[in-house]
Amino acid sequence: MEVANELMVRGMVVGVFQENCWVIGNRRTGEAICVDPGDQPAEILALARDMGVTIKLIANSHAHIDHVMGVHGIHAATGAKFLLHQSDLDLLRNGWKGAAARFGIDVSQGPPDPDAFVTDGDVVEVEGLQLRTIGTPGHTPGSVSFYADGVLFSGDTLFRGSIGRTDMPGGSMEEELSSIVTRLLVLPEETVVLPGHMDETTIAFERKHNPFVLEWRMRRGEI
Repeated sequence: MEVANELMVRGMVVGVFQENCWVIGNRRTGEAICVDPGDQPAEILALARDMGVTIKLIANSHAHIDHVMGVHGIHAATGAKFLLHQSDLDLLRNGWKGAAARFGIDVSQGPPDPDAFVTDGDVVEVEGLQLRTIGTPGHTPGSVSFYADGVLFSGDTLFRGSIGRTDMPGGSMEEELSSIVTRLLVLPEETVVLPGHMDETTIAFERKHNPFVLEWRMRRGEI
């Protein structure tokens, strides 16, 4: 996907959880941001090479196992700084270990601590590319989304016709729906949404058709 004259977005599905990892690069500068490297770091690095870019930052929407198990490999290979919301730090350090054992995932490749923390309103930046951080708690306490040039990387907050699960520790259905309606669905309707799982969607489609959003608004008397 070409976002603007100089920007490119490519995605790949990684790991046993079929998670969408995204590489956003600037064709002119050759610098890139990797959003949610959930697994298969060698393949993600190969994708970046194919795009002609080098990953300089790793920006995670949250710290569930299916989004962080590729961080170690990319961090080690590139020296890219790893960014995460501080409210997900305990989840990053401890939340993946039990699931890794159950699924036979190599625990030696567990993620490092973040190099820096991001919060709502922060700009995640490499040369020629800026992503705005939008705080979207609910799926996890520290869930964030990233937005630039008409594209939203929604992590596991907003899916096509659905939302991220909230039945795991730290999850809140009410908080997640509030994040979606008040923080994401106010973006321009033509915004393309690239989620952490499944197919892309648009803000316009989710405003009109997402059943969780419609039910939440109905309960509040908004429709």
